[in-house]
Amino acid sequence: MEFSIDLVPGAGPVSVSPYRMAPAELVELKGQLEDLLEKQLVRPSVSPWGALVLLVKKKDGGSRLCVDYRQLNKLTIKNKYSFPQIDDLMDQLRGASVFSKIDLRSSYHQIRVKEGDIPKTAFRTRRFIEGFSTKGAPLTPLTREEQSFIWTDAYERSFDELKKRLTTSPVLVLPNFGEPFDVCCDASHQGLGCVLMQNRKVVAYASRQLKNHDRNYLTHDLELAAIVFALKIWRHYLYGARFSVFSDHKCLKYLFGQKELNMRQRRWMEFLKDYDFQLMYHPGNANVVADALSRKSIHMSSMMVKELELVEKFRDLNLYEELAQDHISYGMITITSEFLRQVGLKQLQDVELVKLLGLLGTEKAVGFELGEDGILRFKGRICLPQDAELKRAVLEERHKSRLSIHPGMTTMYQDLKKNFWWSGMKREIAEYVAACLTYQKAKVEHQKPSGLMQQMEIPEWKWDSITMDFIVGLPRSARNSDAIWVIVDRLTKCAHFLPVNIKWSLEKLTQLYVREIIRLHGVPSSIISDRDPRFTSRFWQSLHQALGTKLKLSFAYHPQMDGQSERTIQSLEDLLRACVLDHLGSWEEVLSLVEFTYNNSFHASIGMAPFEALYGRRCRTPLCWYQDGESVVVGPELILQTTKKVKMIQERMKTAQSRQKSYADKRRKPLEFAEGEHVFLNVTPTSSVGRALRARKLTPRFVVPYQIIQPVGPVAYRLALPLSLSNLHDVFHVSQLRKYVHDPGHVVELDDVRVKENLTFEKLPVDVVDHKLKELRGKSIALVKVLWDATTGEATWEVEQQCRERYPFLFQSKSVFGDENSCCWGGCETLSLSLFLPSLALTLFHSQKSHFSFSLFYVW
Repeated sequence: MEFSIDLVPGAGPVSVSPYRMAPAELVELKGQLEDLLEKQLVRPSVSPWGALVLLVKKKDGGSRLCVDYRQLNKLTIKNKYSFPQIDDLMDQLRGASVFSKIDLRSSYHQIRVKEGDIPKTAFRTRRFIEGFSTKGAPLTPLTREEQSFIWTDAYERSFDELKKRLTTSPVLVLPNFGEPFDVCCDASHQGLGCVLMQNRKVVAYASRQLKNHDRNYLTHDLELAAIVFALKIWRHYLYGARFSVFSDHKCLKYLFGQKELNMRQRRWMEFLKDYDFQLMYHPGNANVVADALSRKSIHMSSMMVKELELVEKFRDLNLYEELAQDHISYGMITITSEFLRQVGLKQLQDVELVKLLGLLGTEKAVGFELGEDGILRFKGRICLPQDAELKRAVLEERHKSRLSIHPGMTTMYQDLKKNFWWSGMKREIAEYVAACLTYQKAKVEHQKPSGLMQQMEIPEWKWDSITMDFIVGLPRSARNSDAIWVIVDRLTKCAHFLPVNIKWSLEKLTQLYVREIIRLHGVPSSIISDRDPRFTSRFWQSLHQALGTKLKLSFAYHPQMDGQSERTIQSLEDLLRACVLDHLGSWEEVLSLVEFTYNNSFHASIGMAPFEALYGRRCRTPLCWYQDGESVVVGPELILQTTKKVKMIQERMKTAQSRQKSYADKRRKPLEFAEGEHVFLNVTPTSSVGRALRARKLTPRFVVPYQIIQPVGPVAYRLALPLSLSNLHDVFHVSQLRKYVHDPGHVVELDDVRVKENLTFEKLPVDVVDHKLKELRGKSIALVKVLWDATTGEATWEVEQQCRERYPFLFQSKSVFGDENSCCWGGCETLSLSLFLPSLALTLFHSQKSHFSFSLFYVW
């Protein structure tokens, strides 16, 4: 019996370079190869085929020699076998009484390979040739497919020069595997660097720049990442050997004794356990080699340095030279003879400065002096006259130049006061910076959040007022649920956690709401929720209008209004996470236990568990099994006790709310606007196709100012939004607004934005300017170059199919847009839903004119 390897027609030989191995692995590999050669199970080969070889650890601590034939398997003709029916196999076991399974130990090399297919099973291992890298490196370009194999004098000279440098100046030493290794590591905000050494001599260097996600690491994680990087790079040197690791981050010395680690550190710890090393602290001033590799060198031309030195010397000598045009692009304020001449003329026209000229040398003009150039100075600084044009030129040069880039008031004042002085200088700089349109739209406020905390009314009775929200993004369960509907009573804090599918229709959600909430607690008088599309739909609003329930939706982009649901969701997620980790089951299977635990846990704001607040007694659990029974309370006494407990809960909630408001207002500031004022609107920017990261970081924080129509409560305002934003809720919390400082020089243009339901916008493209095809993994992908800003020429390459789906107007001669305000029901003409309550049935009809009619009737 022989084993054959049949290949698909046209398949050619595949050969892959072998993996690098540690010295201990090479010794094991050599021993196993000699054993196989002695048994004549393998033989030396010159086959054009070549597979990889690797060693896999066995349970007994030994190593198993494995050959990676994945590339060969891709070229073989696959055999298809149908699986037998399990029921048929079970039927064949009738009458059997003894069942067993057989496994063989080290049962390999039992079937001979067909002679013609033996070359296909060839595998490669490394054989050490001293100086191979020195001899082979110059020939590497000649091994490329697109490179013609022509040996020229240039190759010869390059080879001789490289050989000479490597042989006459040995920067690196060859490793001696009989001596221990030392690894020095360091990290910075630019990159990672590490050095492999033996006897204080360098064996190898390694470094790399930080990736985008690496830049978010803390210093502790960055230094640890450098160690992991070094061990991965030099695994073939360090695996199976005892070595030392030096780091200038002292906290890493106690890494293996830490009890609390994040997920990233735990993953790295599992990797580090494969190595036998000692982690030692190395002071930063002694770790210069690895430190240099991790730092980004800053290149500055010597000509630039000399020019800057000359400028400083001119300033010291009070000489003023006009700088070249290219230096102005760096934002330097040019002080020319023409500028000084204008200052001198304007000083003679300024009444206050003329008075100071007459008082020079007296006590009333201390610090003022007249320079040789005829310019009045105060402590060496030029005195600017009260000339609006002259001061504005200085302010714009310092604030809007490319080197300055709109600094804040303090920074700008400290820079300008080194060279200039005028009366009221600090106040005018503050007013100028505050009125800068770009500064108002782009700069973040380093101040307390706006708007004092507003308390909501305490409910009068249990389940009279509720809150609701959704937890989305959960793993899909066996019952096809991927979200949780969280519904909480505002008085007793009792909660229901309902598993749902995020794609369920409103009809199905309403049926669930009736079955789980109205059936148990009745119809609430008010519901507080965020502006989820489900809660803002006409169907949902009309339904609760018929039931007599008032819907209270939060302000746009202000989830803090429904703080109770948000806090409950945090507790729910913590309980779910802990329960799933302990019991290793689906989250939906433990959701009922989580709801039981939450409702029977002490709640600080009401001073008891939600179950006790709802039913007037504690829930019987295995923890309190010794309670035989309860006191029987009936009639007026029951009503009295229930009413008394509700009042006690209300008093405790008032105390808790007062405490929360006092704590929150310490970290907030009051902010009020008048009707008719203009304010900036704070939004969350989103990007177009392929521009997510850049747009999220660089889009303005605030869009063009809008007028306030009227205040809605003490901390919310209604804005006059343009037609392009008509699908947005026009009431915003004060924390989402910024006061607009008007300036006559402002030219306010409406931003070309597309607003989404979650109060985000995206910039619309202008035109498609180019096309090209890109080959990726054997597929041709059509790309288009999209122009986003005609004034700046900003353009990016995007996938054509995605652009056609999102921006069809770019590929049409005439754009045809649908009505953005069309009804969300689409082509639905009639929608009916019946809610069957114990004594009430509600039928809801949707007419063709998008109005609703209701039919209420009692069922006796």
